[in-house]
Amino acid sequence: MPGDTLHGVPLLSRGRHRNPAKGACFMELASYLAGERWSDHPSCTHPLLAGLARMVNDLISDEARPGLAVLIPSVIGLVGDDPRLDARIALRCATTALPVAAHERQLALAVSILAAERVLARLEDRPYGTLEERSREALLRAPDAWRWARDFRLGSKVSPKRFRKYAAPSTVQLAVVSVAEACIPDPDALLKEMLAGAIDDCWALLRATSGRGPATVDPQRWAEATRLTRRPAAASAR
Repeated sequence: MPGDTLHGVPLLSRGRHRNPAKGACFMELASYLAGERWSDHPSCTHPLLAGLARMVNDLISDEARPGLAVLIPSVIGLVGDDPRLDARIALRCATTALPVAAHERQLALAVSILAAERVLARLEDRPYGTLEERSREALLRAPDAWRWARDFRLGSKVSPKRFRKYAAPSTVQLAVVSVAEACIPDPDALLKEMLAGAIDDCWALLRATSGRGPATVDPQRWAEATRLTRRPAAASAR
């Protein structure tokens, strides 16, 4: 991955920060490494993926958060207008969370999986009702939710535009919270897996459509970010 030649690990912390000396969250450090104005909403990353990264950064434990830093180079330059990106991010989050979520959340996550699959089927001209293997495996692990979702009045056509604007962000938020609060041995590992999987899914789509791959991060800028964020930091709420 792009961070393999980088040395040292920046210290990530929860919340928004005014500058690196005060600390840095995942996306603030991405903005710094991309050479943008310091922000947790930089233009170098797809908005929904950036939202996922902010949520994972804030809900993962303090002990596990430093392990997210290796993923930061992979979100720099990951942008595009393809509506399949939003569907892919939402689908990755929902399929990761569904098997471990509380029952009342499983129902909504199962509906989100079917909705994302229908959006992708429409955009990719696939037969209606087809499911990718990962979606099928997740739904099989929550059969009651799957049965309920199939009876839900979702309709055969789901608008990609409405899904992108409303359903995808809601799905990501629900999925991250569901994993963070799940009664499982290591929710931190699953949160990181969710983010890493969404990043990989987006790059796979962009490589197929444009041949683009992750940006190369300047090792000196990475080293400077590591030095700055290793100062004592006081994080503030978002």
